Parts: sequence; C-alpha cells; structure tokens
Amino acid sequence: MTPSESVLDTLREALEHHPNIHRTQRPVKLSLADDGDVLILEGEVEDVASKKLLLELAATQKGLSGIVDRLHVAPARPMSDTEVCQHVVDALLDEPALRDCGVRLREDGGARVLRPAAPGVRGAIELRVEDGVVTLDGDINSLAAKRLAGVLAWWVPGVCDVVNGLGVEPPERDSDAEISEAVHVVLEKDPFIDAADISVDTHDRTVTLRGVVHAETQRRMAENDAWFVFGVDKVENQLAVLTP
Repeated sequence: MTPSESVLDTLREALEHHPNIHRTQRPVKLSLADDGDVLILEGEVEDVASKKLLLELAATQKGLSGIVDRLHVAPARPMSDTEVCQHVVDALLDEPALRDCGVRLREDGGARVLRPAAPGVRGAIELRVEDGVVTLDGDINSLAAKRLAGVLAWWVPGVCDVVNGLGVEPPERDSDAEISEAVHVVLEKDPFIDAADISVDTHDRTVTLRGVVHAETQRRMAENDAWFVFGVDKVENQLAVLTP
C-alpha cells in the first residue's frame, strides 16, 4: 500500500467513526489525482464543523502534496442561486459594520457595482454564487470585516459553502486575540443567541466557548457561529444550558 492510499483508508475510517464528522445521505468521495499525491474531497457533510475537521485531518496526513476541497455543507433549506445571492447582498448592504465597504456582484461579462466604497476607503467586496457556493473576492480594510462578511454569507440558509478570498489592505497580522474578538462580535450579532454570559478564548486557532445559554438550540448555534469564522480550526463547546 502506498502512503497516499493509506491516507484514504485513514480518512474513510474517520468518516465512519469520528464523533464530530457527520455525513448526510449523499456520499463523500475520497480520491487521488492522477499523480497520486493530491487528495480530492468531494460530496456533502452535515455541517461546517464536519467539513473543517475532515480537512484538518487530511492536512495532517503524510505523503500528500495538496488537497482539492470540493466538500459542501448540507443547506438548511433549498434555495436557488438567485435567492442566495439576494440574501447575501442584503446582509452585506444592511450590516452597519460594513457600511463603508463597496459591494460588487460578479456577473457574466463583469462586475456590477451595488454600492461604491465610501470616500477614502480602498477596495470592495465582490461576490458571486454558483450551485449554492458563495465566493467573496476583492479587498477589504480589516480582518474583522473579512471575517464578518464570511459569517453573514454562511448565515443564509441556502448556502452550502463560503470561499472567503477577500484580501486585507493594508495587511494585518492575525492573532488568537483577533479571532476571539471576531467570534465575540458574531455571537453578539446573532439574533437567536443571548451572548451576555458567553466568554470566548482562543489558543492556536482553537476557540473555547464557556458560560451559559438558555436552550440547547442556542448552544448548538453558538458553536456553529464560531466554526463559521474564517481562521478557526477547532471549537471546544463548554457552554452549559440553564434549566428552568
């Protein structure tokens, strides 16, 4: 057995038995490119946690020179690309923290300006939607804004993946503190979560949520929100649910 073939066996075992990697009825296909050392992941998993955990596991395997990510997350409800696009556009335009950012929609033949950037602000968010996958390109003025834009896209129920390719100009140095702040902001913005008693700590891109929420649904939503944040590799959910 070649090293790359052993990688396939390891990942198939994880798909079968990993407690936090959840499949749907649609299969996940694992294969190797013709050169034998590039892994191709395609298919559908239940949530963004499953997608990130499987990709992280694949990245730790020896004998691979690259990974092609074609994994999708099962959408919360079916939506057309037109519907997804409109919801993402509305979310970006309505978000006060992004009010100075320009927004463009990538269409056949070019990009249509939906809102120009504020005077003195460089760059803009350019988005496109294809088969439920939202791609964000262009430049934005902070890592916090990049992360928030990505989460707003993830929150649209018909989205099955978000490719956050936004650049940050001027460049910023990332840190665990930046990630914690981004997760905290997202939790506070989520209308379905009471974030008053939730604390966020990050170490080596692993986010730990502590505190209390008022329902199991809030506990799950808080964890999903943390996973949605660009740069988060793992989430430890230590939230407790208050009982009446």
